[in-house]
Amino acid sequence: MIEILKPEDVERARKTGALVAEILQTMKTRATVGTNLLDIDRWTKEMIEEAGAESCYVDYAPSFGEGPFGHYICTGVNDAVLHGRPHDYTLADGDLLSLDLAVLLDGIAADSAISFIVGETRPPESVALIEVTQRALEAGIAAARPGARTGDISHAIGTVLRKAGYPINAEFGGHGIGSTMHQDPHVANTGKRGRGYKLRPGLLLALEPWVMQDTARLVTDSDGWTLRSATGCRTAHSEHTVAITEDGAEILTLPKKA
Repeated sequence: MIEILKPEDVERARKTGALVAEILQTMKTRATVGTNLLDIDRWTKEMIEEAGAESCYVDYAPSFGEGPFGHYICTGVNDAVLHGRPHDYTLADGDLLSLDLAVLLDGIAADSAISFIVGETRPPESVALIEVTQRALEAGIAAARPGARTGDISHAIGTVLRKAGYPINAEFGGHGIGSTMHQDPHVANTGKRGRGYKLRPGLLLALEPWVMQDTARLVTDSDGWTLRSATGCRTAHSEHTVAITEDGAEILTLPKKA
């Protein structure tokens, strides 16, 4: 299903996006050395419920997961890049943590992900991974405008990742979003210009470049959900929900400026 939102629905999406951004930034602040992933999940649950919103994850049970996800936020540490299921793990100095969150508020969903380094140690290869996903996301957003096609976004993202020397996995990528979390069209992190669905105002897209340092192959953790790099290398993930408008792409999940 490809859903085109009415202006009043886009306004609701702005509120959902603001909530997602607020929760992610709060969790980033709280994710310090010694923090347990299960505490991050619990704090996320509390913020979602306080806002009168609903989790898009807790009951989510797609074909690629093993039963309902059962948690409120995805927490990927180091080699865990997607669908990281929170578990009893205490964050250490230098860990690369990715947080991915989707919630439903007033009938509209928003989805965003951030990656950052915990503590004071900043391994250069981890910094580079995070920066390239952010630059790729910016390039994808810049390509998202009325009349463009999903392939234009994919090409822009893939060009940044490829120039930086990272392998690209096209199995999981961006997607449409609206009254449900995952919708068509699929937006791969590499592609050809001029191909795919033609963008139009009212379309919401969750764009999400992610990389693994030295492989394009994923393996599934024994928890049935967490996707890890096949070589154990570090990974990073950045994501925003954007609304296609007459003027281009409006980012709905930007954190408020301090």
